[in-house]
Amino acid sequence: MKTIIVTGANGNLGMAVTNELLDKGYRVIATVANETGRKDFGANDHLDVQAVNLTNEEETSVFVAANIGRYEKIDAAILLVGGFANGHIDSTTGEEIRKQISLNFDTAYFVTRPLFQHMMDNNSGRIVFIGARPALIASQGKGLLAYGLSKSLLFKLAEYLNEESKGKNISVSVVVPSTIDTSINRKSMPEANPGNWVSPQQIAQTLEFLVSDKSSALRETIFKVYNNA
Repeated sequence: MKTIIVTGANGNLGMAVTNELLDKGYRVIATVANETGRKDFGANDHLDVQAVNLTNEEETSVFVAANIGRYEKIDAAILLVGGFANGHIDSTTGEEIRKQISLNFDTAYFVTRPLFQHMMDNNSGRIVFIGARPALIASQGKGLLAYGLSKSLLFKLAEYLNEESKGKNISVSVVVPSTIDTSINRKSMPEANPGNWVSPQQIAQTLEFLVSDKSSALRETIFKVYNNA
């Protein structure tokens, strides 16, 4: 049984990913931001829900080390925690950029740093980040400056780590969804056709594939999950 860390597990995408992995027979270590978030999950022998402040590097390092000690091997991590912010350069302060970096990059980096070394020691592992099209396409990112900048760091981090782990059974990838079909997005974009968007379940299936043995030959950094959007 593979053991997978899923951060932000009680979000719209996180719940879909957690359920997909449990259905496929994985053990899931699911992180939530606080103790209240534990209540979002039903009982499952293969689900371990833990409250962790992933913006705190020391607390996150303790979390990773404790789970390595408990389960001996962490096979993969799917890092979903993040935040969103609008804003062109005229309205985006340095503090707003730092906040977005804390949410979208630091929360991934603080898990990845100790976990990547664990995977290097075991010559095996998969780490998957969630990217964003505004970090890839300038025309979409100009009005989402802090968000796009913070997400862009994940792509470069994945490239660096793939170079460092070259020749080993380790890959670090970034899945980039288009607009996700959620109730919030439907309300905020009533004129759009949600049939063109990508569902949380479709993304979850992609993520499960990337952490499974079925993806063992893949070494691409970026996977775009756009549907027709």
